[in-house]
Amino acid sequence: MLQLKEMLIDSPYIAYSYSYPHKTAYRRLENKISLAKLWQEERLDSLFLYLHVPFCEMRCGFCNLFTTPNPKTDFESEYLAALERQASQIAKHFSLATFTRLAIGGGTPTYLSTKNLEQLLNIPSKYFKINIANTPTSIETSPFTATEEKLELLSEWGISRVSIGVQSFIENEVNAVGRSQKTSTVVLALENIRKFKFATLNIDLIYGLPGQTLESWCESLKIALSFEPEELYLYPLYIRPLTGLGRQSKAWNDERVKFYRAGRDLLLEAGYKQHSMRMFQANKTTIDSKQNGLAYCCQTDGMVGLGAGARSYTSNLHYSTEYAVSNEGTKEILANYIVKNDLDFTFADYGFLLDTTEQKHRYIIQSLLQVDGLNLSVYQNHFASQALSDLPSLKELLDLELAYLRENMMYLTDSGLEKSDIIGYWLYSNKVINLMSDYKLR
Repeated sequence: MLQLKEMLIDSPYIAYSYSYPHKTAYRRLENKISLAKLWQEERLDSLFLYLHVPFCEMRCGFCNLFTTPNPKTDFESEYLAALERQASQIAKHFSLATFTRLAIGGGTPTYLSTKNLEQLLNIPSKYFKINIANTPTSIETSPFTATEEKLELLSEWGISRVSIGVQSFIENEVNAVGRSQKTSTVVLALENIRKFKFATLNIDLIYGLPGQTLESWCESLKIALSFEPEELYLYPLYIRPLTGLGRQSKAWNDERVKFYRAGRDLLLEAGYKQHSMRMFQANKTTIDSKQNGLAYCCQTDGMVGLGAGARSYTSNLHYSTEYAVSNEGTKEILANYIVKNDLDFTFADYGFLLDTTEQKHRYIIQSLLQVDGLNLSVYQNHFASQALSDLPSLKELLDLELAYLRENMMYLTDSGLEKSDIIGYWLYSNKVINLMSDYKLR
């Protein structure tokens, strides 16, 4: 493992580090595993259900998500039919399960026609006995697809959280990353979201965009704050292979650290509470933290993912379909998903097996990168070992004053928190690093 001090010489930004392991560490399993066997020893009393919609009206220049732009209407319907077949098969193994959280992501779920969106919303109750109105439920949308008609439908179903990817309120900044987005469209979408009084509005913004200045970044934040969102996620721009920006040779000054600090300070002054490098939550007593996503952590909780591109988590296996970024690769995986026979949906055949060592890495990374920190006593009770002994490299964080100990807790300092992404990557196991390095992106 490289010393963190050496890695910090270049940049604190390598890649997003909020899930472990990254999907590029997944591989074809040596033997496929039946879901019945896989879940029989897992706790089923507080599960997370996730539905993936891999469609968008456009692919942004920075996007490496599993999604495809502007599919044909019949392809959209064929995908939903396959999703229903998968739900029907998987639900057989969860008849005694309790799902306490639901998320619908993508892609852009609200890209679907209103009719198809309603079909999608019916799946959780039809197959998993989930009452959306009584279950913290989040859905992702975009300025172009957050129409009044679709938002009214989401409101009628009782969706509690709407997350909208704005990225920037400055048109030339979003245009520079291939997003033909008008500020007037964004404002109208946000006004409509507020009109239907969803319990939680989350706005995603990106810093480090081409042509962005500190002044324009703060202007975007102030406009976002005018809508009084319950949550704001601030993401640094990353340029990944096979994305629109990744194919260009353009370069611009990297001032992401300055942008992060300015954004953090502005939100803290506005009364928001910071939960991680990315997440800020309005400091209102009326907000239910479970509703806003803080109660779930995949260190201990299970997640069942439906749809091509959706990940599922058990205590020792993360599994999914294959992953691609290119339009060709994504469409090939989607085509294979649509024609799967029902039996194929009852097996996991692609993913990552987490032995005890990998579970320790996951637990430490996903705890330490949160403002609440790593509880060393809970870790010891969970693994019957000590975190600082299991990962001696943690001591380097203390030496570099990027973390500190207090009352059997380990927290990142302000300086450490702003370097969360590189710290997370640095804490990956050699096995995961090697698998990610050898992965052939398609």
